[in-house]
Amino acid sequence: MALLEIEKISVFYGEMCVLRDVSLQVERGEVICVVGANGAGKSTLINTISGVLKPRSGKIIFNGEEITHLEPYQIVEKGIIQVPEGRRLFLNMTVEENLLLGSYTPRSRKKRKENLEKIFTLLPRLAERRKQIARTMSGGEQQMLAIGRAMMADPQLIMFDEPSLGLAPKVVDHVLELIKNIAAQGVTVLLVEQNVHHALELSTRGYVLENGTVVLSGTAHELLNNPHVKTAYLGL
Repeated sequence: MALLEIEKISVFYGEMCVLRDVSLQVERGEVICVVGANGAGKSTLINTISGVLKPRSGKIIFNGEEITHLEPYQIVEKGIIQVPEGRRLFLNMTVEENLLLGSYTPRSRKKRKENLEKIFTLLPRLAERRKQIARTMSGGEQQMLAIGRAMMADPQLIMFDEPSLGLAPKVVDHVLELIKNIAAQGVTVLLVEQNVHHALELSTRGYVLENGTVVLSGTAHELLNNPHVKTAYLGL
């Protein structure tokens, strides 16, 4: 049984169809990427899995249980966490306060101290700056903090929405390495990313989304060598 199964979901903004009959599967321990151009529906997909948006048709199943109509806080409690595009930190609060806000569910609250130590081991920069106000950090450090906050919720599935957006190339490498480390700890990863090459290099499998529809899927190797992907996304 797959950890996450999405069965033919269609999502609308008013009368405009943004996702049409999208299906995908995520197995435990995989790093799956969803790639595509700006406006393809990638963020809509993540927000629908998170419960922020509701599909007009189709089903979302997590751990064998249908979660299509659950509220976002209920989905977080099930173990699905999103690292949103643009980080969405509490900028006037400290690093430590932002991290602690990630562990507000009953399940994660029990492991708060243990998870905080794990985050500080994984991201020593955050340990050094635990009392620093978030707004005074660089973009790269803020992205690390957003990832640390998500990990505080003790996720089974962590979803990244454009984690490289607006970051310097060197910082992007660091963020991608961090995602790899998170996956190595047994957390399943769903990555939505405009940088197709980076995303596929990191992933086991991928889906290509165009105009709200899955047009291609396969192993990362297959997609990297696909003529359409090479021409449309890799500039080859």
